[in-house]
Amino acid sequence: MKIQEIAQWLDDRIGLAGLRQAAEKKTVPVHRHTPWYYLGGMTLFFFIIQVMTGILLMLYYRPSAQEAYESVQFILTQVSFGWLIRSIHSWSANLMVAAALAHLFTVLFLKAYRPPRELTWMTGFALLILTMGFGFSGYLLPWNKLAYFATRVGTDIAAQVPFVGHFTQRFLRGGDYVTGSTLSRFYGWHVAILPAITTFLLLLHLILVQRHGMSVPPSVEREGPTRTMRFMPDFLLRDLFGWMLALAALAALAALYPWELGEKADPFASAPANIRPEWYFMAMFQALKFVPGGEILGLEYEALLILGFGAIGALAFVLPFLDRAVVERGKSPLFTLIGVIALAFMVGMTAIGYKAWWPVGAAIIVAGTGWIAGRGMSAKRAGER
Repeated sequence: MKIQEIAQWLDDRIGLAGLRQAAEKKTVPVHRHTPWYYLGGMTLFFFIIQVMTGILLMLYYRPSAQEAYESVQFILTQVSFGWLIRSIHSWSANLMVAAALAHLFTVLFLKAYRPPRELTWMTGFALLILTMGFGFSGYLLPWNKLAYFATRVGTDIAAQVPFVGHFTQRFLRGGDYVTGSTLSRFYGWHVAILPAITTFLLLLHLILVQRHGMSVPPSVEREGPTRTMRFMPDFLLRDLFGWMLALAALAALAALYPWELGEKADPFASAPANIRPEWYFMAMFQALKFVPGGEILGLEYEALLILGFGAIGALAFVLPFLDRAVVERGKSPLFTLIGVIALAFMVGMTAIGYKAWWPVGAAIIVAGTGWIAGRGMSAKRAGER
């Protein structure tokens, strides 16, 4: 059977011609900010890599406290290219978080959450939270010492939440302590529950992106009509080229810097010195370390900071409904400054968390503060004129 006959057979049953025509009609704006559009596709690429390598690892992994570490060790030493698959899985997880965070902040600064794209922002923000959940749940699965004690610290932080903290901790751990039950529970979240929720939200997010198209920043809209290019093949080929570059970088990192396994977890051993979470949780972790002891109105300072982080996340989720200035005037300096403060805080605290990066963290915080002050002065002069 010829390829044309197979294509015709599929077209009669699926309607491929209609999908192709829709893709050919779709256009993408072309302006100085267009390169930021590729971050969404880059995040999707790393998620696909996660799914593919995760399925391969599942064939050999055994989710129990007695066998988890040994099964990972078997993958690294006995399975052909097992060390490479595991290293790609770990590196792509970190790169996926980095790409998702970069995508979130570019959407924020380019005001791509304006109507009618409110649900696109909300589903994207939920996907970022799920991505962090993937990182937290997958970190424990090798059952090594660092992952065990980092998970214990992370679930201890969850216990600080007022009223529901103890329940949340028991729910995460599957009991009062981090045990094999915790490992089995995290495995279930990592390979079944989170992927199912993520797949649904991802499909909804992609449908919304296709429905409303790519947003044009207000500053570009004010300049007049914007050039466009066809989604297929022009934008798609550029996107695929970016995927190839990402794949090359990922392969280089996995081959040159294989992900280490470390020592097997021993619940009765003392915690290693300077225990710390993955880099994408470091900002919150470092901020909690700076909080002094004490309480106010019956709540500990740490609990108040955790509640503050939760409130900030909730406000960020509904940001499109809070930022009315961008709808009415096409400008939103307040939320832009808030975004700069958040980015400076995250990068600065993360840098400070890695002790040798104190000067870098301080410089980032100072630079962010100076930028904010400069924008404030500019806005003041514009108001006086």
